[in-house]
Parts: sequence; structure tokens; C-alpha cells
Amino acid sequence: MGYIKWFFLITVWTVFAGFLHYTLPQYDVVRIVGTFEKRMELGGWTNIFWSTPDSQAEVLANRDVQFIESFSGGDDAIVFRNEDTGWNWPPYFKFDTANLHAEANNAISTKDDPEWVAILHYGWRNQYLSIFPNAISITPVAGPEDKPLNWLSPLILILLAAVFWAIYVRWRRFRRNRIDPVIEDVEDGLYAAGDAISDSGSRLRRWFGGKKNQ
Repeated sequence: MGYIKWFFLITVWTVFAGFLHYTLPQYDVVRIVGTFEKRMELGGWTNIFWSTPDSQAEVLANRDVQFIESFSGGDDAIVFRNEDTGWNWPPYFKFDTANLHAEANNAISTKDDPEWVAILHYGWRNQYLSIFPNAISITPVAGPEDKPLNWLSPLILILLAAVFWAIYVRWRRFRRNRIDPVIEDVEDGLYAAGDAISDSGSRLRRWFGGKKNQ
């Protein structure tokens, strides 16, 4: 039973950690080399890795998505999608896909004359599942090592830890003051009932024993 409990806890916390890693904002310092638009097939469970489509696109199995092509300082290719999040999850409230597309085109540079930008994004890149991180904003930086301080993610983690700690403390207090006394009363009642049954059984045995002796 203990193994099942630990397996369940590890699974829950692993899924939660993955959810946070996917959702929380991250920075990548890159050199933008191009943008393009592509019609993507969005059927199946991988829909969770794409922004929720509008009411018109919900009927379709595919839609046009904008992308930003870039290279990191180590010459690793990084491709971002550029989609509005709107009022949906995660709550970045992004409505400026067209503006970000224009900013990306304006920041295009060559390897010989690079222009470095920090792209704030969330999500993962997986070639086998055809999923891409979603770009939120573009900020010019001095060089490939000039990564902005990502203060928002630690702040969110601290707030989450404070919320979980507050819930845990209140749950323990509630359990100590309300649940534990009830359990103790029930246990006392069961023990008392067991003692009563034991006494009754002893009396019956004595009574039947007396009858046999007669």
C-alpha cells in the first residue's frame, strides 16, 4: 500500500511540475532569420499545445498559424509559433499577434551582422509531436549572453508555495480541531462497544457453564 501511495504522489507532482514548466514564461536570446505562415493540422490530443481557436476555426481541422524562425548564440535552430492567447489559458492576455509578426520581421538579421533579441515565450518544442513554444514578446538585447532577468517565474512559484503552505497549515489545524476529536470519539465508542460485548460474552459463558454444572 505504501508503494501505491508514493507512486501516486510522485505521479501527481511530476505532472504538476511539467504543467508549471510548460506554462511559466521563459526567455530565449536569439537572432531572428525569418517568419512564415503555415496551415497546420490540429486534430487529436495535441490540440492542448495550441491556442484555443475562435468559433469559426472550431469547425475546421486545421488553420493558418504564424511562425518565427531564429537561431540561438550556439547556432541552434529555434522555431516559435505566434498565436494569440486571448482570455484563455495560460493567462498571458496576448492579442497582438499581428504586431509581434511585424516586430519579428523588423528584427530579421544575418549571421554576419546579427541583431539579438530576447523572446519571451511559454511552451515546449517537440519535433515528433509538431508542437512549438508560443512567443509573447520581443525585446532587443545587446548580445547572445544578455538574457533578461526572468523575475516573474520565481515570483509565481513563491506565491504558489505560499498558497500551498497556507492550505496545508489550515488543513492540519482543521483536522486537529474538528476531525481528530470525532475519530477519537468513534474509536472510544468502538472500544466501549467491544468491551461491552466482551462482558456480555463472559456472562453468557458463565451462565451456560453454571447450567451445565447443574
